[in-house]
Amino acid sequence: MPKMDGREALKAIKADPRLRRLPVVVLTTSKAEEDILRTYDLGVAAFITKPVTFEGLVEVMKSLKKFWFEIVTLPSMGQN
Repeated sequence: MPKMDGREALKAIKADPRLRRLPVVVLTTSKAEEDILRTYDLGVAAFITKPVTFEGLVEVMKSLKKFWFEIVTLPSMGQN
């Protein structure tokens, strides 16, 4: 499979009827408004700029886990 960047991977996920409802969270070093807008335009569920420290990253991951696995109600992936 040819290499693709994150935006290309996101486009492929959102183009696949089996995966298009899959919530995608982008974790990046970018804070550029253009990147944020382009990424949301592709259907991303969240855009997060990586924290500078490992401890910060751990906290972000804990928050994501809590949100996606304890708070949010998602549709079954098998439903169209």
